[in-house]
Amino acid sequence: MDRLASMAVFVRAVDLGSFAAAADALEMSAPMVGKHVRFLEERLGVRLLNRTTRRQSLTDAGQAYYERCRVVLAEADAADAHASGQSSEPRGRLRVTMPALLGRHCVVPTLLDLARKYPALELDLSFGDPIADLVEGGYDLAIRTGDLNPQSGVIARRIARQRMVICASRAYLRAHGKPRALEEIAQHHAIIYRRSGRVRPWLFPRDGQPPLEIWPAGRLRLDDLEAIADAATKGMGLAWLPSWLVRQRLQSGALVTVLRDQPEFPYDCHALWLPTPRLPLKVRLAVDALAAALPKLVA
Repeated sequence: MDRLASMAVFVRAVDLGSFAAAADALEMSAPMVGKHVRFLEERLGVRLLNRTTRRQSLTDAGQAYYERCRVVLAEADAADAHASGQSSEPRGRLRVTMPALLGRHCVVPTLLDLARKYPALELDLSFGDPIADLVEGGYDLAIRTGDLNPQSGVIARRIARQRMVICASRAYLRAHGKPRALEEIAQHHAIIYRRSGRVRPWLFPRDGQPPLEIWPAGRLRLDDLEAIADAATKGMGLAWLPSWLVRQRLQSGALVTVLRDQPEFPYDCHALWLPTPRLPLKVRLAVDALAAALPKLVA
């Protein structure tokens, strides 16, 4: 079998979440999709995908191979475009919707670098935590964090993982004590994040099990993470926040990490776009740039 063709099938199967969806998109049978993936696994001598009757997931080797396959396929497309006389630079307007804080702190700097590199690229950026519809909003790309609601006809690629930490001010900890275990969080004031009318639990990883959910109590409920960080800095309680958002406060001592020995929950960050026969160059370059830059920015 052709290795490049098998790479393309493998990437499509990962992007769409199943062999059946990839088969429909590629106009081939699901067994043929499986044959392409098995060809790669046998050639490499490693398993790329774990599959059950209900779901599939990448192995660690599969995740690394998937990322490299995307780069290889992108280079192959660029070579084809160059040879056929097409422009190898992105042009036109790129419309992106993203969460406000993550967007301002991490996504926008990366996209601005891309715009500086490609003068013909236009950026149209929208900030907002409510989930925007790609079709109705006319967006080329959406950046989202956390679990994704099942969306038919939307391709998602994980581009980063942000770590969540529990933190508080020294003044609060002096007044109320420092929790030594997760069970003690219930005895403390917490600053609660409320998004789209819903309160979200604090999550903590457990080996081989679903994450532990803790629903802390508190009299402050806010729908802005930076406001939660401000309230925590002023001694109003414990906060569960992305590490990148409070990095400078932790470094300066304005906030202190609580339960340092507790594993930190990784919140996935995804890029979403609508499937097309050929992914526009501007979208592909933006997703690749974000996948390269964001892991360092949210670490």
